[in-house]
Amino acid sequence: SLDLSAPGAAEELYRQTTGSGKAVDVLVNNAGFGLYGQHMSIPWEKEAEMLHLDMIVLAQLTKLYLKDMLVRDFGYVLLVSSIGGYQPSPTYASYSAAKSFVLHLGEALNWELRKTGVGVTVVSPGVTATEFLKVSGQRPSLYQRLLMMKSADVTRLGIAAMLKRRPSIVPGFVNALMVWMNRLVPRRVSAALSEVLMETGQRAAGSAGR
Repeated sequence: SLDLSAPGAAEELYRQTTGSGKAVDVLVNNAGFGLYGQHMSIPWEKEAEMLHLDMIVLAQLTKLYLKDMLVRDFGYVLLVSSIGGYQPSPTYASYSAAKSFVLHLGEALNWELRKTGVGVTVVSPGVTATEFLKVSGQRPSLYQRLLMMKSADVTRLGIAAMLKRRPSIVPGFVNALMVWMNRLVPRRVSAALSEVLMETGQRAAGSAGR
C-alpha cells in the first residue's frame, strides 16, 4: 500500500504502475477524505492534509496519467467528487470546497479533450456505504441513512458514464433531483438546507477526522 498524502507519493504511484512500459488506460481517481464539524473546530494540520490529498494529489495524478493517455490518444479518467461539490456545505465547508474543485476540474478537462480519444468524467455521489462517515467523524443523520447508496451501484453508474465519456454524473434519482433543485434556490438557502440535512446533533465518538 502507498500513503498518497506522503511527499512524492503521486510520482511514486505513477512510477510503480507505468514501469517497464506498462500502459494505464483507465484511471479511477478517488484520492481523498473528509472532515466533519464547524470549520473553526477542525485543526489546521488535519484540514491542510485533507485539502492537499483531495485537490493537489488528485490533480497531480490526473495530469501524470493523462500525459501518457494523450500520447496514445486513448484512455478514460474517472474523478470522484461529491454532491457537496455543487453547494456550500456547513460542517463540511473545506471538503465541499475541495469537491467543487474536483467537479470543475473534471468538467473543464472533458471539454478540453473532447476532440481526442481521452475522456474525463466526474462522478458526484451522495451518501454511500463506505468508511467515509466514520473517517470524517460524523454519525449518519436520518437523511443520510435513508438515502445511502451501495458502493457497487455508485461504481457501476460512474463507470458507465465514464465509458460514454460523459462530463459528469450524479448517481441516484433523489441525489440528482437535489442537485437540480439546488440551482433554483438562493445560495444562502442552499447552505441552510445542507446544514439541516447533515445535522446529527453530535459528533461520532472519538471523532478527529482521519
